[in-house]
Amino acid sequence: MRFTSLVVELIRARPRLVVVIVVLCQALMWLGTAVLFYRSPPGQLATTIAFGREYQVGTDLGPPLSFWLADIAYRLAGNHLVGVYLLAMLCSAFSLWVVYLLSRTIVGGQQAVLAVLLTMTITAFGAPTLEFGPEVLARPLWALLLLHSWRILGQGRRNAWFAWSIEAGLLLLTTPAAAGLLLLIAGFAVSTAQGRRVLRSFDPLFALLVVLALALPYLIFVLRSDSVGLPALPVLAELSARAWHWLALAGGLLLAMAAVVVLVLLDAGWISRGETDAPIIYRRSVTPLARDFVYCFAIAPALAGSLISGLFGLPTMLGGTAVPLTMVGLALVVASGDLIYLRRQRLLRMVWAAAVAVPAMLVAGSAVVLPVIGDGELATSMPARDISRFFVDSFERRTNQRLQAVAGDPQLASLVALGRRRAHLFLDATPQRTPWITPARFAESGGIVVWRASDTAGTPPPELTRRFPGLVPEVPRSFDWLINGRQPLLRIGWAIVRPKGS
Repeated sequence: MRFTSLVVELIRARPRLVVVIVVLCQALMWLGTAVLFYRSPPGQLATTIAFGREYQVGTDLGPPLSFWLADIAYRLAGNHLVGVYLLAMLCSAFSLWVVYLLSRTIVGGQQAVLAVLLTMTITAFGAPTLEFGPEVLARPLWALLLLHSWRILGQGRRNAWFAWSIEAGLLLLTTPAAAGLLLLIAGFAVSTAQGRRVLRSFDPLFALLVVLALALPYLIFVLRSDSVGLPALPVLAELSARAWHWLALAGGLLLAMAAVVVLVLLDAGWISRGETDAPIIYRRSVTPLARDFVYCFAIAPALAGSLISGLFGLPTMLGGTAVPLTMVGLALVVASGDLIYLRRQRLLRMVWAAAVAVPAMLVAGSAVVLPVIGDGELATSMPARDISRFFVDSFERRTNQRLQAVAGDPQLASLVALGRRRAHLFLDATPQRTPWITPARFAESGGIVVWRASDTAGTPPPELTRRFPGLVPEVPRSFDWLINGRQPLLRIGWAIVRPKGS
């Protein structure tokens, strides 16, 4: 007697419900991880919020939209990082939902669920989850752009042009890779007969006007700024090193798909020959245009992004790894044929669940285990709220004025800038990166200078002494980590630059 699991029956009968359940479970898992094990924001998130607080049209970090949204989410949550984590989870969940909508129009609802499940295993390792920024925000915008591009090119729906133009403009305000992604879409449209027919109408012209209107302020900033752009082309002697760098970037993308490769191998017919009654997930035949569309945007963004990053020696993928991996899951489903056999169901479920859960488990495990077995630091174990509260209160008690700016060690200064007074972040080593406050204005308004103390006297580093003459260090302040373990206490040296006239 053939046995079909409840999961397979749900995929067949209620595909949307399956997508909602797995996406919500992943979001709750990561939110729980952040609340329990993150005392400090991951990666560059604190700097992202500090830059967003200034509402600049553009900075050296790239287009401004993600920075603005990070600050808005932080404020709406009462100056708590959970608001930014929730925003990151919403972006991740919404991008998966849009992938489902796009997949459903191409391979039907049942196989669209499989595309989402495969995409989750890829992005779990290959994309940032809680570190909100341009890469996280670009995922749902790119997925929406592909959805409406298919509705225009594949379904002939002219009413999708307006949404497409809005999404294209917002993508230009989100990631520096947006121009290249839009060129890929234009190139695909020009290369197909259906796309050329669509481009002969006036709709693309109106869409272009909307895109330019949305992105014009940032485009003006780019033209007037000499800090944004690609590095110079490499000389011949560097080509070999750049080629190896490209291979490393491409290898990173392939490594992010390792779980998918394992799932495909476990479900392969030549491994499970003894299983003859495996349940089948059926779809209607995919049109050649749809097949070309899926394959193009599963391969071209990754190939182009890695080549450009390797050629110019960029340390990471241009625009991040999340966007190039968006369509890989759907591409694998399309390549699998009209009938997909789900062999060895229990093993497939276990491997899939492990692939989705392992990144969060590694974060939690490293927060608990690493401080006990080693003396290395975890940035997310710093007590961000205690640090910001102490220095903000200390400045106000000493000067009877609000803290206006914080300088010194960029990592520590960005944490202090998250305090309730939302002081300006001043990168004194590279003041051109923070044009909203100059050295002269910092000296006039006063502020806090922080650094890592290497002794009990809190002697400031020589470079800080040169940039802030007359700096008088206070007694260093020590803070506990999330788990102290074998680590020494976090000792922070600090000094107050008093406002002029106080």
